[in-house]
Amino acid sequence: MPSKTSTTSGPPPDPASGKTSVQVGERRLVISNLGKILYPETGFTKGEVLDYYARIAPVLLPHLAGRPLTRKRYPNGVAGPFFFEKNAPRGTPEWVRTVNLPVPGSTMNRETIDFVIVDELAALIWTANLASLELHVPQWKVGPRGGVQDADLLVLDLDPGPPATIVECCEVALLLQEVLESDGLRGYPKTSGSKGMQIYAPLRPTPAANTSAYAKSLAQRLEKRRPDLVVSDMTKALRHGKVLVDWSQNAAAKTTVAPYSLRARPQPTVSTPITWDEVASCRSPEDLTFLPPDVIERTDQDGDLLADLVSLAADERPALP
Repeated sequence: MPSKTSTTSGPPPDPASGKTSVQVGERRLVISNLGKILYPETGFTKGEVLDYYARIAPVLLPHLAGRPLTRKRYPNGVAGPFFFEKNAPRGTPEWVRTVNLPVPGSTMNRETIDFVIVDELAALIWTANLASLELHVPQWKVGPRGGVQDADLLVLDLDPGPPATIVECCEVALLLQEVLESDGLRGYPKTSGSKGMQIYAPLRPTPAANTSAYAKSLAQRLEKRRPDLVVSDMTKALRHGKVLVDWSQNAAAKTTVAPYSLRARPQPTVSTPITWDEVASCRSPEDLTFLPPDVIERTDQDGDLLADLVSLAADERPALP
């Protein structure tokens, strides 16, 4: 698969099988159907998906490491059927890290799931080859022996109710930044790659129930301050023209789209870290719409704008107020 910065290599694809063997670090993988179009509106192919994930891996992998991964798979592209996958699929290579975790309240009639942990480039390419376009992770990690750790991130998902757009989300984000700072926390914004955006704050490890309660209180405080713009209730009928501050993704069982993940939109948009200056200057959704080449260029120039989320040691992270 072609890439200037990828560490993959291998022979040309076999025309008869559509498969090719590539070396990714110390791993050898078989990848397939590189010419298959997964984004029909733009002609973006599976090979381009793999190439993007290979090139963005240096900044993406730290945000996936240690976090059980939920994959949203589109075997026939974004216009076709999709499914969420938490359990390691049949045929998962033995070198892909998995961890068996309980899933209380599961709708799949199982008490535990073998979650995949993507902590190396080969595992990322392996899961991308399965048409896992979207990558979703929780706000907590598992330790080296698989023990579940407390949440080290707080996330607020800003979801606009039409006709509101990400422009209104940015207005809410600026209000949220003020409240977080007054509580001794620092917010880091990224686009969702879809319609809205997320604001993260690194935390000293905290039980998910506590982060969820705090996030709900934040949403309610913002709603009280700007009832014309903000809603904290999940009821869809209340969202028209407002921004839902979704606090629920802090629950232990919930996940949020990972930074740098592709999204299954008509175009291959990316959930992209942005600056507060970009938030303040946003005037149209196009201002904060980023495709893979844009994101590669941004990270080449600025590195990972969310690096603090993964680099800060536990004792460097603020506690909830």
